[in-house]
Amino acid sequence: MTPTLVQSHLPHAGRAPRVDLGARARDWAEIQERMLVPLYEAVYERLDVGNGTRLLGLGCGSGLALLMAVARGAAVTGVDASAPERLALARDRLLPDVPAAARARAETRLVEGGPAEAAGPGVPAYNLVTAFQPIGCMAGDSEGLSSLLEAAAPLAGHGAAVVLAGWGPPERCATSTVLRVATKLADPLRSAGSWRPASRDDLEEVAHRAGLRPDGSGRVACPFGYADVESAVRGLLSTGLFDAAVGATDKVQVDKELTEALHPHRRRDGTVWMPNVFRYLIARTP
Repeated sequence: MTPTLVQSHLPHAGRAPRVDLGARARDWAEIQERMLVPLYEAVYERLDVGNGTRLLGLGCGSGLALLMAVARGAAVTGVDASAPERLALARDRLLPDVPAAARARAETRLVEGGPAEAAGPGVPAYNLVTAFQPIGCMAGDSEGLSSLLEAAAPLAGHGAAVVLAGWGPPERCATSTVLRVATKLADPLRSAGSWRPASRDDLEEVAHRAGLRPDGSGRVACPFGYADVESAVRGLLSTGLFDAAVGATDKVQVDKELTEALHPHRRRDGTVWMPNVFRYLIARTP
């Protein structure tokens, strides 16, 4: 997914904030990334991922979804063009003992770049392509996804499965109210336009633009649970969705607004719990 929980194209009203990208990548890997594990599990179970699966993960990030596929016996290749810090964590997870010179020949491959960089002589066709970064909570968050899928399709065999993910209806996603803080702070005059609830056909429209044929879908409960409010704030900031808000105001203000937005979701023991529903679409290559 960019391997963020959702991709953001929010306007930057001020200077881009200084961010410790290494620390944010660790927060993503240690706190936020696991929130979508039920989605990965549901997709892999439905498609019977295992021995014989050759998976190409687009926007693989720190590699949790790939690691789960490897545990089922799949051969995986992950590509990511925009998050080298997360990709470094993926290498630590998936290729801890593989010398750099041998990585191109390994059953698990990680590539900084796009689908084109994953191609090469002798690379067998993939039979599963995943784009797990959910779309459908911010205006423009699907921009570029169709072209990415178009670039990946030639690397897959005829009729190969391609999986896209999206947010469910906002009334079934408690986190949607918290994410609105990002657009409100980034550009108050345009916040109504920047917020766009998920549409029922978001995923199908992306698939059609990429020349793919929809072939089934499903919904999965993916609650966001955190040990405390501080962990929730760190996890949500690690998505990158709030960078424009930090640039337009400052981190202190964003932390304050996020903490207030999370208050209704705090339980008596101090943990934070937000029920969400995500949707996935299975499409097929021509």
